Amino acid sequence: MPTKNIELLAAYWTLAGDTYPGAPSEISPFSLQDRAQAASKAGWRGMGFVHADLLHNVDKLGISTVRNILQDNGIKHVEVEFLTDWHLDGERRAASDKMRDELLEIAGELGARSLKVAGGLFEDGPPDVPRMRETFALLCDRAQPFGVNVVIEFLPFSSVCTIDRAIAVTENVRPNGGLLVDTWHVARGGMSFDEIAKIPLELIKSIELDDANHAIVETLFNDSTHHRKLCGEGVLDVPAFIQQVVNVGYRGPWGVELISAELRKLPLEVAAKRAFDTTLAQFEGIQFPN
Repeated sequence: MPTKNIELLAAYWTLAGDTYPGAPSEISPFSLQDRAQAASKAGWRGMGFVHADLLHNVDKLGISTVRNILQDNGIKHVEVEFLTDWHLDGERRAASDKMRDELLEIAGELGARSLKVAGGLFEDGPPDVPRMRETFALLCDRAQPFGVNVVIEFLPFSSVCTIDRAIAVTENVRPNGGLLVDTWHVARGGMSFDEIAKIPLELIKSIELDDANHAIVETLFNDSTHHRKLCGEGVLDVPAFIQQVVNVGYRGPWGVELISAELRKLPLEVAAKRAFDTTLAQFEGIQFPN
């Protein structure tokens, strides 16, 4: 598959500008129109959006205008994020359910492919697998009428932090339930890229590419939030990660999640092009089966 057939999706933080997960405001300082135009010009075919930014733009522009901006700029792959606490009870679950419904309603209107969720964010110890499978099934059922996949992003700072735990929670639960596999999270979670081979193809619903420094800067969460590197500019073997995913059978689209204090200070068009070009270069030696 020549690189011209690779379709890349800019995860929200890649083009959001000067904001970050947990910032006082997660709404991008760049307009949706400017982001979509910069993405299209650089070659992106997909974009991601967080809850706060989605609600802001739908309230400001209306859902039909949001949809038209994306369509007019050739953005055909859309992902929404980031849902936590869906497996809990009480007030946190009630707040999660409200966000879930808001995200899914917009996702359905935009024809989004996936809702990104955490699995026990900031929880220590192993997950309660039976409980999590039960609540994951309910979440997938809720998303199904909207045509949306629910993808658990296994993070090193969550209870579902490894490939094995992620498979245990999601395998054979629902057809629209699966995993988001991220280069950074696999590597920082202490796993080898070879372990990707154990993931059933039907569970790989989304991919995110990124790179990392050799040393973790302060905490894992801080490193994840401010110090990811452009693909090929860190120490991770991004092509090896891609090859493992291709070998399982996944063909795209390929998300790119660059949460970087350095990148977010760049002009929007510069960031869009640098992120796109450095990522596409990782595919040059990839062997796609005939």
